[in-house]
Amino acid sequence: MKASRVRYGVVGFALSLAVLSYIQRVAISQAAGPISADLNLDKEQMGLILGAFGLSYALFEIPMGLLGDKLGVRRVLTQIVLAWSFFTAMTGAAWNLASMWVIRFLFGAGEAGCFPNLTRMLSQWLPRGERVKAQAMMWAATRWGGALAPPLALLGINLFGWRWSFVAFGLLGVIWCVFFLLRFRENPADHPKVNAAELELLEDSQTLVQHQTEGWTRILMRPQTLMLMFQYFCWSYVWYFFVTWMPTYLQEAHGQSAAATAGLSVLPLLCGGFGSLLGGMLPLRIPRRLIAIFAFVAVAVLLLILRQAESVVVAITCMAAISFCGDLTVPISWNACVEIGRRYTATVAAAMNMFANFSGFVAPWIGGMILARSGNDWNEVLLLMTGVAIVGALIWLFLDPSGERASRSAPSEEALQP
Repeated sequence: MKASRVRYGVVGFALSLAVLSYIQRVAISQAAGPISADLNLDKEQMGLILGAFGLSYALFEIPMGLLGDKLGVRRVLTQIVLAWSFFTAMTGAAWNLASMWVIRFLFGAGEAGCFPNLTRMLSQWLPRGERVKAQAMMWAATRWGGALAPPLALLGINLFGWRWSFVAFGLLGVIWCVFFLLRFRENPADHPKVNAAELELLEDSQTLVQHQTEGWTRILMRPQTLMLMFQYFCWSYVWYFFVTWMPTYLQEAHGQSAAATAGLSVLPLLCGGFGSLLGGMLPLRIPRRLIAIFAFVAVAVLLLILRQAESVVVAITCMAAISFCGDLTVPISWNACVEIGRRYTATVAAAMNMFANFSGFVAPWIGGMILARSGNDWNEVLLLMTGVAIVGALIWLFLDPSGERASRSAPSEEALQP
């Protein structure tokens, strides 16, 4: 009997939600200018608003991951998508610094459980051989969704104003939830269109996410888990520049118009998507540690070159290459969460992403402070990002992304390599 292909529909839900989540979160970077003008915000205040998302996203990651592991992804994903879509729409109702900060904080809390629960969903619906590739496709989709956000936001701002644009983005999440509730089932065995051959194909995946001999707190305290978290913080610190300050950087440091900035902002995120794809498609015989060390070193070198860039062409080329190299590590990191976390896949993924999004709070805030106190010296911002990338490379000297060391600490379980 030929296996049915219902699992590919599940991948479709993951990809579409990945795109949607990044469109909704990145749109504010393109709207930063009109928002600042309407609400009379300076750069440091705008940095606080941009960082509010990262702070709440980080704080709510582990609780949302635990909910997914205990209640199931169907229930949790539906609730959080509806919640964050509501606060996306409410962004258009902000009237001052405090209201905008609170709305963006609550928006980040809603999005916090998205990717940990999507990772669990893929782990229970895909066989091992397809899981890393699906992660690569999902993270490519996030980058391409982010790449769509600047031109979409600019179009919406020009047609409706920035306030109603956020309402339109929020409605997209409601539409996704309707289709998800109608078509998705938590357990493949409960789906009427899954045949016996596909269930047999997914048997090992069900065992992986159901069996775990340790509690989630012990798993989070493993040295390999902690290093996984810290290296993801390092790349995210650099990456958040592309979805927060990059449009302003292009306008101020390279004299680009709002329209030109919207077009140029697409390129780094677009190239990041290709980096994610390549990171997941590379043969397993290539050591993941070497890929990650190469990626972080390349990011640091390219950031140094970016500081010397005198033309916008050189600058955007450097940023596109930085995004491509750094995103090579993303599918490797997320698949390692499955191998280490097993039953607590969503919890480990949430912890890793929590560290990443602490950087989403810290990076734009510190960047705004540096700019405010240095007379808009963008080179100081880029230099700090370079140092963070070097730290990421050093961590990968000791991190084993294959999960072999983690499996040796739990000898009763079969070793699985991503």
